Amino acid sequence: MTQSSDSDRFLRLIRGRHPCIFISTFEEDEALSLCINAAIEVGSSPWCWSLDRGVYDGVLPDAQPVADTTHPAAAMHFLAAKADARMCIFMDLVGHLEDARTLRQWRVLLRRAANQDRTIVLIDHAAQLPALATAHATRFEPALPDQAQISQIIRDVLRSEKPKRDLTVEISKSQWQMVLKNLGGLTRRQIEQIIVDTIVPDGRFCDKDVNHLLALRRQTLGADGLLEYVETPVDLSQIGGLLELKRWLELRQSSLTNEAATFGLPHPRGVLLLGVQGAGKSLCAKAVATAWQRPLLRLDPSVLYDRFIGESERRLRDALRQAESMAPIVLWIDEIEKGFSSAASHNVDGGLSRRMFGSLLTWMQDHAAPVFIVATANDIEALPPELLRKGRFDEIFFVDLPTRDARRQIFEIHLRKRQRAVETFDLDAMADASEGYSGAEIEQAVIAAMYEAFGGKSELKTEHLLKAIATSPPLSVTMAEKIATLRDWAQGRCVMAD
Repeated sequence: MTQSSDSDRFLRLIRGRHPCIFISTFEEDEALSLCINAAIEVGSSPWCWSLDRGVYDGVLPDAQPVADTTHPAAAMHFLAAKADARMCIFMDLVGHLEDARTLRQWRVLLRRAANQDRTIVLIDHAAQLPALATAHATRFEPALPDQAQISQIIRDVLRSEKPKRDLTVEISKSQWQMVLKNLGGLTRRQIEQIIVDTIVPDGRFCDKDVNHLLALRRQTLGADGLLEYVETPVDLSQIGGLLELKRWLELRQSSLTNEAATFGLPHPRGVLLLGVQGAGKSLCAKAVATAWQRPLLRLDPSVLYDRFIGESERRLRDALRQAESMAPIVLWIDEIEKGFSSAASHNVDGGLSRRMFGSLLTWMQDHAAPVFIVATANDIEALPPELLRKGRFDEIFFVDLPTRDARRQIFEIHLRKRQRAVETFDLDAMADASEGYSGAEIEQAVIAAMYEAFGGKSELKTEHLLKAIATSPPLSVTMAEKIATLRDWAQGRCVMAD
């Protein structure tokens, strides 16, 4: 969605005589500019209010503000009586609506707006309005810059910085496209700051700066804790077993491309990986991103929840909107049950989990951007049943404990990873001895055996590995009943990953 469509959408609300429009954003300057330009477009006089200045002319912001209007109630009393105040823009008013006098004046102004074809705009960092205001306000969410706009933003920054320093711009077309792609999902202010931070050290903007720029982008992405950029050095060949899941993924490897869309294929929506802890579910998310050559973003549902009313819902909306802006990507929702396990109850958290879960399901069903979801879960019973309904995901896979052949392959992978000659080990004996072990437990057995060998000042041998296996019982033994229940549940409900 482009900035021009932001203007079009906002103008439609004004021409549709919406008396109150609510813009929840941290980018106040951009929202204010959008409102003032729209008011000028329709021939209205925009008047603004802020607590520090009071009421002032939006077209002439440097003009003297109206005296005695810093209190919001006084400001609204003044604007209600001012016939030419066709658009009234308030910054950070939401918190003041808890005051009875201010709320009463807001209702008076709202009535005038509805009867006299005026528009009240609330620009605020708050995520939600009081209940009374919500009933009369229309929410408007500005879109993030698209690639064409990002390109223009960068050019504007470089042009403005050139007189301040002896700036040299030498960047290839391929690296320029990489910059545009990786700055998706950020606001105009964030993009501007990253570009300035990139050119400050040496006064250059060139191919060598791209890695530094990408590091700044990842730092910005993780600043609010919503989405985390994950490095993906793992590929599918480094995961033992899971043959059916690998085959399914390989068939869809090129399905996020324009060629696939031309062929008539819809973008794959994602997979839900259920199963035993340590069996490789999280590793698969990383491997999918590597195999498909797509960025991997991790969404931790537990960080979405905020103590302030409305903030949690806003954080989820922002995270999903940012993911769409960066598409095509792989979105990894790790241990999804931990974030939405209370969705089946209205009493645990006042229905917050239920509302957020509903928002996630709606987005999963309706989003058009090529965002491939890999959701992982360990506790089946904690998952709301709506999540398991066909259509939410393309497929639901059950990741069981590795078979004998898979265990042999996992031992081989981890030994090679640690520069050991696998032909000197009895892989068959280790595969037999590790029955019931998960991939993570096999890796820990290899590490424990290496400590044993290093402590004894000897080279790593099969005997060290067999001893490590024998002295550490797997989860399938300590939690045998729970795993048996999990396997019984999966029969007929999931596709076996191996």
